[in-house]
Amino acid sequence: MIRQWSVEESIVIGSRPDTVFRAVSDVRRMGEWSPECRTVWARRGPVREGSSFIGFNRRGPALWFTVCRVTRCEPGQEFAFRVSIFGLPVAHWGYRFKPAPDGGTTVTEYWQDLRTGSGARLTELLGLVFTATRPVDRARVNRAGMRATLNRLKQACEG
Repeated sequence: MIRQWSVEESIVIGSRPDTVFRAVSDVRRMGEWSPECRTVWARRGPVREGSSFIGFNRRGPALWFTVCRVTRCEPGQEFAFRVSIFGLPVAHWGYRFKPAPDGGTTVTEYWQDLRTGSGARLTELLGLVFTATRPVDRARVNRAGMRATLNRLKQACEG
């Protein structure tokens, strides 16, 4: 099996880009749509580029936390954050928002694996121990999680 280093999934949501952006950029709500994220600790108030937050995650019996820093926060256009563990880079996650022809929003969630270079072996080992996911399986697992996340986001924004 060939390892994939990035994944994208998209969905059309029947809400305006700024509405969907507000939902996604309120990182404390991430546990509402992500099948892995259970809760997020973040300071009160809106996040902006440079803001940090901690995600507490679970999949089956596996439990782990991540430290995240917002890298893009452009209302109605894009929201992204970099994930690390113990100071080691793990991934870059983000959401792009584009107006859809029907008046809704095309939302694209993307992920890029950053477990490269020095420290990659340690980060991959930590990923295997904490998330119970082999590096070669990570893209497949993340794609399934993205589909679930986007569907839950759609329900929340349209409901």
